[in-house]
Amino acid sequence: MYILKKLALTILVLIGAATCSFLLLRMLPGDPAEALAGPQAALEDVETVRKSLDLDKPAARQYLTYMTSMARGDLGYSYRSHRLVVDEIKARWPATLKLSLASMLVAIFCGVPLGIHAAQKRGRLADTVSMVVSFVGVSMPSFWLGMILIVCFSVKFQLLPFSGDDELLNYVLPSLTLGLGVAANIARMTRASMLETLGQDYVRTARGKGLSEFRVVKLHALRNAAVPIVTIIGLQLGALLGGQVVTETLFVWPGLGRMIVDSLNARDYMVVQGGILVLAATFAILNLLTDLLCKALDPRIRL
Repeated sequence: MYILKKLALTILVLIGAATCSFLLLRMLPGDPAEALAGPQAALEDVETVRKSLDLDKPAARQYLTYMTSMARGDLGYSYRSHRLVVDEIKARWPATLKLSLASMLVAIFCGVPLGIHAAQKRGRLADTVSMVVSFVGVSMPSFWLGMILIVCFSVKFQLLPFSGDDELLNYVLPSLTLGLGVAANIARMTRASMLETLGQDYVRTARGKGLSEFRVVKLHALRNAAVPIVTIIGLQLGALLGGQVVTETLFVWPGLGRMIVDSLNARDYMVVQGGILVLAATFAILNLLTDLLCKALDPRIRL
């Protein structure tokens, strides 16, 4: 029943995302017909292009046509390439997904140990330093960090490439740019959750039995503190999938975010709407999977 309710809510989210993107795009200055026809095109040519794209019809009729097509799984076709929007998304989606997973691995392997270490050293210098590093990571804009990494490792020392997705080294700089900021959020949540768990009676009992600190943390504290950590990881993964626009543009990454930016500049409405719809659906599905995983980790949770 819970899953059915979540799926119904997801449908409402998609309808809202499609409606908002449709309205906001029509409010932007610029005419797709003029952009496609070219700056030197005659008015007759612009009008011909507008009619071929059905942009001469009232906005309400365009909206109904789009929503009806979307309900059938048809996201339309690109004004520029004349390819189906679904095919455009399929071509770009794998690059975005791979970069998101690489960035999340960086975030988990940096953020979780840092948060655990800070909780174990509460009130000490290590805790203060860890939280200062986390605060800097949260506050640091991704585009600024990305440019610093490019200047240092690509321009000055020429150790790593800053564009393309053909080789494993291509993932290092963009995944660090995205992952370090997420790691800071995960570290703060891990610390807060671990502090609450480490103060419980069963943890003190485990220590009293003579168990090593590693086993106390791993077998007793971490699993019981995992629900908030898993929740923040799931939400941050959804944010990574939808928040790569700046990073993909900076690193010339052939992903969904860059596709949306390029299509927005060209007033390719259908591609932008399709990209936003896919990102909204992905975020909703990840939210559902996160809830189910938290239930598996802690059966006491009621969905």
